[in-house]
Amino acid sequence: MESSELYKIIQGIPKAELHLHIEGSFEPELMFKIAERNNITLAYDSIESLKKAYLFNNLQEFLDIYYAGAQVLIHEQDFFDLTWAYLTKVHSQNVVHVEVFFDPQTHTNRGIAFEVVFNGIYKALEKANKEFNISYKLIMSYLRHLSEEAAFKTLEASLPFKHLIDGVGLDSSEMGNPPSKFVNVFKASAEHGYKLVAHAGEEGPVEYIWEALDVLKVIRIDHGNRCLDDEKLVRRLVEEKIPLTLCPTSNVALKVIQKMEEHPVAKMLKKGIIATIHSDDPAYFGGYMNENYFETTKALNLNKDQLMKLAINAFKASWLHTDTKQKRITEVRDYFNSLFS
Repeated sequence: MESSELYKIIQGIPKAELHLHIEGSFEPELMFKIAERNNITLAYDSIESLKKAYLFNNLQEFLDIYYAGAQVLIHEQDFFDLTWAYLTKVHSQNVVHVEVFFDPQTHTNRGIAFEVVFNGIYKALEKANKEFNISYKLIMSYLRHLSEEAAFKTLEASLPFKHLIDGVGLDSSEMGNPPSKFVNVFKASAEHGYKLVAHAGEEGPVEYIWEALDVLKVIRIDHGNRCLDDEKLVRRLVEEKIPLTLCPTSNVALKVIQKMEEHPVAKMLKKGIIATIHSDDPAYFGGYMNENYFETTKALNLNKDQLMKLAINAFKASWLHTDTKQKRITEVRDYFNSLFS
């Protein structure tokens, strides 16, 4: 299939994005614009020099620049503009449902109030829901390189907004920060009604995936690349229908895998895992949803059934209401049937 034809097919698929860090959608052009508005001088003299810095050898190198970029976000309008830019972009790629991570501690540690961060993001999501008919869920992430005590403070700050926040996650530097470090705050989060997810098995070992399931009691694993190291774990993921939210272009950019042809998602589908693909931090890793679908399909030579499966799996793994979920899955099937009938 020609690349242009494949991209056109991917464009038309109704898609759900379940693994997206809103701070990771901060495009250099917008970063410079907000920095100027807030009288902040960036460490880079141009958009081009900033883009050149987006070449990473590992997760930590990326995180260093990710946190530096977030420093320019100060006012509610900044968080609104960041989120609105992402939603406008994914709307143009036929993404109809998003489950967005935000990192309060990245901002509250700088003295930005939780409600400033939350209100900007939430208002943009509401606007997109009304104007683009994009449904959404919001996931508050704890930063794993910080203490569990700090996570508890974030949980406390979130409580006035808990009717508007759907779940909690665990992200940032994985190595040396096992899921078990956060067992108490995850238990408390569940008691407040939050759904639970965690990044595990991206750079970290397969044991971190076991911990996320057994200790934190998560219902979805973010990344989970390393699960194929353990057949017993694979069987459990299949039997318990625990989805994985994989991020192919991110994995290549951060050297989690060396090249896209080595990505495990096709093997996962074959084994019956509810594998899904997403963009993670698209401004930094060179691709939103369409690019991730396209690069993965091309490199692994996925067929139309596998492509449809990935799209359906994302809706299956989502937190949409059962009826809406089924409606979206039917839309995906109908789209593929119309293409290949």
